[in-house]
Amino acid sequence: MAETFVRTSMLAPSQMPIAQVGMVSWIRRHLLAGPKDTILTMLACALIFYTVTHLINWLLVQAVWVGSDRTVCATIAQGGLQPDGWSGACWAFVGAKFEQFVFGRYPLEERWRPILVAGLLVFLLAPMLVPSIPRKALNALLLLVPFPVISFFLLYGGLGLPIVETPLWGGLMVTLLLSFVGIAVSFPFGILLALGRQSQLPLVRWGSIAFIEVIRGVPLITVLFMASVMLPLFLPVGWTVDHLLRALIGVSLFGSAYIAEVIRGGLQAVPKRQYEGAESLGLSYWQKMWLIVVPQAIKLVIPGIVNTFIGMFKDTSLVSIIGMFDLLGIVRLNFGDPVWATPVTPMTGLLFAGFVFWLFCFGMSKYSGFVERKLDTGRKG
Repeated sequence: MAETFVRTSMLAPSQMPIAQVGMVSWIRRHLLAGPKDTILTMLACALIFYTVTHLINWLLVQAVWVGSDRTVCATIAQGGLQPDGWSGACWAFVGAKFEQFVFGRYPLEERWRPILVAGLLVFLLAPMLVPSIPRKALNALLLLVPFPVISFFLLYGGLGLPIVETPLWGGLMVTLLLSFVGIAVSFPFGILLALGRQSQLPLVRWGSIAFIEVIRGVPLITVLFMASVMLPLFLPVGWTVDHLLRALIGVSLFGSAYIAEVIRGGLQAVPKRQYEGAESLGLSYWQKMWLIVVPQAIKLVIPGIVNTFIGMFKDTSLVSIIGMFDLLGIVRLNFGDPVWATPVTPMTGLLFAGFVFWLFCFGMSKYSGFVERKLDTGRKG
């Protein structure tokens, strides 16, 4: 008969183990795992603290926020102005030039017109971006048909409004105009190019390939230079094309070539059974593409599309090559103003322009993430 053992007393309770999850555990495992890691972590923290405190001091504490000229940005010591002593960031310069940074040299008494255009754009675009708002077809129709016509007459003039020539346009207004028009034109044109590159018609396929490869093979600054300098040489004598229109065409064509390759990647990712299923339903080529294939392709490449849009938005600063001044160009132009010429003026102006560019790009990135989550793009299970 086998012997049995019966425990007569319970084991003493063990000490609770150290938490293996949470921020404290992560810091112990990755930052304080050993003497070397601890020393490197302390040095990194000291460097970050030193850098951040000096940045805050320069950007906020010692910064000058109001003033009428460069003297307000000079430090005061021993009862007078030091010739070589300057404050932190000269935000007074940005405040004094803010309207010029936004509108360029657009006449003061007519600046209500671009403000009205911006308000109309927000009013028509916001319902398109919010999924829960109905009547998107009507919003799209208003945004694509009457809005561009109304905006042209408001910004340029006519129909009783004074004419404001495009060389007077500048600043953030030109940046937004170039980027929004470039995005609106390049997206549908890029889809057509992507479909054309996969077409069974040799003329359409090779024409699309030639356009895409030529445009993608040269930098945007070359496209703008060709549109500004070379295009008038091919026009009849006496004909001319507005500089802003040349920039719009150049940016749109350049963006459409990159959008076409992004969309083509999405078309190749759509399973073949989707094509076969559409054909089995008796759909025509265009019905198959617009109703079945293209929506799935766009859904798959949302990050690539938004990445291209962000690149286009930042590349608008290159229009200075053809004599136009976007936000960055108008900021740099004001560096030469002797009223505000200080050693801290350029850095302050560039930080302001960089923050504005980052704000719009970050907004597009966050909205892209929202759309991906809404469509469950890339999720498994």
